[in-house]
Amino acid sequence: MTTPVSGDGAVDAYARLKELGLTLPEVVPPLAAYVPAVQSGNHVYVSGQLPIVEGKLQAVGKVGAEVTPEQGAELARICALNALAAIESLVGLGRLVKIVKVNGFVASAPGFTGQPTVINGASELFGTVLGEIGRHARSAVGVAELPLGAPVEVDVIAEIA
Repeated sequence: MTTPVSGDGAVDAYARLKELGLTLPEVVPPLAAYVPAVQSGNHVYVSGQLPIVEGKLQAVGKVGAEVTPEQGAELARICALNALAAIESLVGLGRLVKIVKVNGFVASAPGFTGQPTVINGASELFGTVLGEIGRHARSAVGVAELPLGAPVEVDVIAEIA
């Protein structure tokens, strides 16, 4: 499978999503007093995205207890797809220059230390869909609780043209 590129050599995110059989979901409505994404200068700051599909949280619980690390990674992938949807709705993926920073939060059972592996689900989605511009700096942090009992949450800072 080759990564589709535009005339200027940039990855064509739309073609790549189609090639992968992925569809950008509707933007998840905010759960509180914030917006899904905001532009400041040449950056888009995407609010924390939960693994919500068609309005439904896909799992609840702690990774390392009720949720396996593999399930957590798949949930982080959903969060990343939701983040791309938020970018698309605000400015369009065609303006994306770089995913700069990803912060991943993992609701962790006591003693669970595999947060980086869980958040790889998000990082790998960005790399697969966006190629080199999807490579980013990252934090993967274990936390006691996340909104709605979600196992993972991902926020993103992206550079745009």
